[in-house]
Amino acid sequence: MNRRGFLIAAPQSGSGKTTVSLAIMAALARREVTVAPFKCGPDFIDPGYHRAVTGQPSINLDGWMCSEEFVRRSFQASRTSQTGQTIAIIEGVMGLFDGIGASSREGSSAQIAALTGAPVVLVVNARGMAASAAALVKGFAGFDPQIRLAGVIFNNVGSEQHSELLREALSTHCPEILCFGCIPRDESLLIPSRNLGLITAEDNPLSLEFIGRLADMAESCLDLDRLIQLQIPPCLLTQPPSFPSYQGGGFEVSPDKGRFRGVRLKQQGGICIAVARDAAFCFMYEDNLRLLKEAGAELIFFSPLHDTALPASVHGVYLPGGYPELYAEMLHVNVGMKESIRAAIAADMPVYAECGGFIYLTLGIDGSAEQPSADFVGLFPVRCRMLPRRKALGYRQVELMQNCIIGAEGTVVRGHEFHYSEIGVMPEEVRRCYEVSRRGELMGMEGFQIRNCLASYIHLHFGSNPEIAAAFVAACRLYNDQYS
Repeated sequence: MNRRGFLIAAPQSGSGKTTVSLAIMAALARREVTVAPFKCGPDFIDPGYHRAVTGQPSINLDGWMCSEEFVRRSFQASRTSQTGQTIAIIEGVMGLFDGIGASSREGSSAQIAALTGAPVVLVVNARGMAASAAALVKGFAGFDPQIRLAGVIFNNVGSEQHSELLREALSTHCPEILCFGCIPRDESLLIPSRNLGLITAEDNPLSLEFIGRLADMAESCLDLDRLIQLQIPPCLLTQPPSFPSYQGGGFEVSPDKGRFRGVRLKQQGGICIAVARDAAFCFMYEDNLRLLKEAGAELIFFSPLHDTALPASVHGVYLPGGYPELYAEMLHVNVGMKESIRAAIAADMPVYAECGGFIYLTLGIDGSAEQPSADFVGLFPVRCRMLPRRKALGYRQVELMQNCIIGAEGTVVRGHEFHYSEIGVMPEEVRRCYEVSRRGELMGMEGFQIRNCLASYIHLHFGSNPEIAAAFVAACRLYNDQYS
């Protein structure tokens, strides 16, 4: 059966996609409509706001990191609610057709629209435009025959007269394109930004009053009843994947303990993985968590900021990214948690860390005029420093150059890197497990391993190779079998 929903896109970044998306989600949530939120691309911040407004986890859909089949399956994973059909709302990224290159859809919102069949609602920043806005819309509507442009929302409209001009221009030149509304300029509804983009929902929790104002704006300015009638045809899927066993080799333990090597290990239930999740560690793909659970893991969330030790009876640890530098003092003084993580690693428990989680495992962050130095777990013998300019941004492909806790040598997985920090020179005796490339260009070795701890600046999307999740769960099971 068809489902209802749409993809919110724009001609360019800064047009107001996030504000419009959140306003529609807030209005529907207030109507007690179940919203299934999604985000195009590797962004972690917008999904946090989606969750805050809808109460539902937001799923990243990325056509470069993941296969087309995985994107379709991930999109179809949201179910009909008990009270009625779920409305799927996909927030786009950048401009509708902007991806990793200029000659294909790869990595773009348009690719996700084509894969899911979602109709596109274009948010157009109409400041300073009238009939020209219709020309822009007409160009987008005819650019790609596989993209269905269902309608437009004009943003930053100056007056009622301006609104009438925009509607007239659209109906005259693009009669098949609906106008779902005109939103007046309102600087008070903007969400604050910092160097990495929008401030996270954890750092900037939206007040009930602000969410209410977003919902009021959507109700008064948009034709929500027509929006939620937009239909998405069903995706054609193959048989669902299963994880009866890890087929990438499995693991055995060498005499020096904790060096995982390739033999088959059947996957069973009963494995618990501790996942850091708080204001400092909030960047993780929901599909990573889903795939770990499908591979047989129970996930137990904990807070390196507030808890004084890892949860009891866990067999592995996942330290995702975030902004540990903003909470450096709290992490510094939480000696109990740092000792607990050090003890787990010393006992050869599998620990996987990304970006902010990796930083937390270093000696700490160097101080500045604004912030004192902070000492962290201290596993990796380097310190981190924050930079005034972005250090790295972009998609990454990783090939495992040796067996490790997330897979066998030769395994390929994709991810994304985005940070304003850098580490000192890692000693040569620390193993490098990743050969990293960008669009075919080798970038060097990364993926640092000490004992059974693997850490990197790269946020891997397990959906790019679901054996990654199965391998990590298998490593955790082996730890349980050998050392518990």
